[in-house]
Amino acid sequence: MDNEFWRDKKVFITGHTGFKGGWLSLWLNDLGANVTGFSLPPSTSPSFFDVCSVNNSAKSIIGDVRDYIRLKKSIQDESPDIVFHMAAQALVLDSYKDPIETYETNLMGTVNILNALRETPSVKAFVNITSDKCYENIEKYSGYTEEDRMGGFDPYSSSKGCAELITAAYRASFFNSSLYLDHGVGIATARSGNVIGGGDWSSNRLIPDIFEAILSKKAITIRNPSSTRPWQHVLEPLSGYLNLAEKLFLEGVDFSESWNFGPSTNDVQTVQDVATKFISQWGSNTQINLENNSSQPHEATLLTLDCSKAADKLHWTPKMNTKDAIKITCDWYKMFNEGKSDMKLFSLDQIKSYQSVFIKR
Repeated sequence: MDNEFWRDKKVFITGHTGFKGGWLSLWLNDLGANVTGFSLPPSTSPSFFDVCSVNNSAKSIIGDVRDYIRLKKSIQDESPDIVFHMAAQALVLDSYKDPIETYETNLMGTVNILNALRETPSVKAFVNITSDKCYENIEKYSGYTEEDRMGGFDPYSSSKGCAELITAAYRASFFNSSLYLDHGVGIATARSGNVIGGGDWSSNRLIPDIFEAILSKKAITIRNPSSTRPWQHVLEPLSGYLNLAEKLFLEGVDFSESWNFGPSTNDVQTVQDVATKFISQWGSNTQINLENNSSQPHEATLLTLDCSKAADKLHWTPKMNTKDAIKITCDWYKMFNEGKSDMKLFSLDQIKSYQSVFIKR
């Protein structure tokens, strides 16, 4: 990744008030980009967006990606060079509670932003961040590759598979690589694993639930303790997105595809493993209760990603192991809990450390 590439680039991010969007906004602003975010207000209190004053790192537009007219006008007014689409209903359990909102946001939000790009000539690169859950999960031990079939048992997972298909249809119909010299836009999707990191307070997520249990000195109850997930620190996939966007901007015709960004297949951990290691890293004696999940909505038990394509063509590989990711995440929450630090500066220090220590490994 060429840090200088981002200087003075105009970047538009949907979902900048969310966990991943907030971290990406801080990083891009630190790289010298001019960032504009478009999103609903933060869905939690506290939130990474508020705690780290992301509104001071990005021009913030409060809006809904389901509002096509407002979204299109906002993009056209900003005339961005690069667009990251991160706005989504991102929780599996919430998709069972409100499937209509999930499909409206994740499908029509994708349609709306892709259609807006057709009428925004400044845009040269578009990255749609979907999910590792977009694949038809047949519980196989080998990692899913970008060529595997789309699917999804639950509404959230299937909505992300649909978002992939929508992006592929727009790319083939309106941004075809064979006509790249005419439209000049690189269109790609990015599929990452389960991200952890400081500043996530979403409901029904493992690390926020553990943090709350530690502070309240209560036991943590976890669902599906033996389920495996491709856990990774949030900065890992974000580095992949930045790498991909740069390639799309410079050489869109060769990179307008789908991409996996996940941890090493040798470092996939169970839910219980991650919970135990986080509690140990904190130095807590918080107990773990295992929930009988017979009455819980279906969630996949085995999921891994094959990221060899990103390694071969983007020269991107994961730099942290799970131990690194848990330590850095724990450090962030401890610093926040002490209430003595500027969390924006602390987060930027973690970004700089990632660039100087991990990326150079």
